[in-house]
Amino acid sequence: MSLPPFQLLRPRSLDEAVAQLAARGPDAMLVAGGTDVVPNLRAGLFTPRAVVDLKGLRDLRGIRFDPARGLEVGALATLTAVAESPVIRAHYPVLAEAAATVASPVLRNMGTLGGNLCLETRCLWYNQSYVWRKALGFCLKKDGAICHVAPGGQRCWAVWSGDTAAALLALDAEIEITSPRGARRLPLTEFYKDDGMDRLRLAHDEILSRVFVPARTAGYRGTYQKLRIRGSIDYPLAGVAVAMKLEDGVCRDARLGLTAVNPAPMLVTEVNELLRGQRYSPEVVEAAAQAVIRTGKPLKTSVSTPEYRREMLRVFTRRALTRLWSGPPAGRAGNGRH
Repeated sequence: MSLPPFQLLRPRSLDEAVAQLAARGPDAMLVAGGTDVVPNLRAGLFTPRAVVDLKGLRDLRGIRFDPARGLEVGALATLTAVAESPVIRAHYPVLAEAAATVASPVLRNMGTLGGNLCLETRCLWYNQSYVWRKALGFCLKKDGAICHVAPGGQRCWAVWSGDTAAALLALDAEIEITSPRGARRLPLTEFYKDDGMDRLRLAHDEILSRVFVPARTAGYRGTYQKLRIRGSIDYPLAGVAVAMKLEDGVCRDARLGLTAVNPAPMLVTEVNELLRGQRYSPEVVEAAAQAVIRTGKPLKTSVSTPEYRREMLRVFTRRALTRLWSGPPAGRAGNGRH
């Protein structure tokens, strides 16, 4: 399908961008790399009156690390830049691994970290052509009155399908949100609303401008495990990100994030309670895996069955924890591609 008609705006500064958003109200939307937004526009899922193109905001592309303050990444840093950054690979390997699994090399060259953190939720019943959706009477998320995943309720169960959010949750990241009222910082754990239709705590005149990762999680071992149909291009069907601090084989801190099984990426806080102070054992790892599958609740939102995706959460948790307990420290791990 062709793109719908809209006014294209190209601001040259962040202040200009938020002013343009505010002036045009809820009928305006943002585009950064365009790898998710443009296909959705072509499918008729969005019909904005104005699109604000952020590509000209060069100040939001930087990656900076201070050992005392941690990592700062501009929202327009490409996923390739994040995946290949020596600083991120050395100090925050779980983020580098997650970014490296997104889509394909061409799409990672275009897609941005901020865009990946603000993706639209996805569902088998929603991400289809207009003709396909019309034949089924549409759905609760777009033009219809029923959720085909859970027809008895009035909630949308479209899933969060980004990769980097789970990694950043595991790293205790914060984000900066900029609007005409100024800038504010928000823990990433508070950004997502666990609602397939209203997914983000982001007003119509606000832009996610920067990502901050604390110095205290620098050097944590990390890995990201991803389930997808093909080895590239595809969105995750399930994903597990783990960041762990080890001292002489003893876990001092462990944070595990999930993606693609709930309407929001989620931090499984029970994992840290189970692992802290523990040495590796199959029993400890299995207890953590059981906590993960109690939290992740995949439904029939994709081509893969909920039962298989749920089982893969357990497999990925065991695989990730075993790898981190037995592998090299942060900065000497492999490229993280699965």
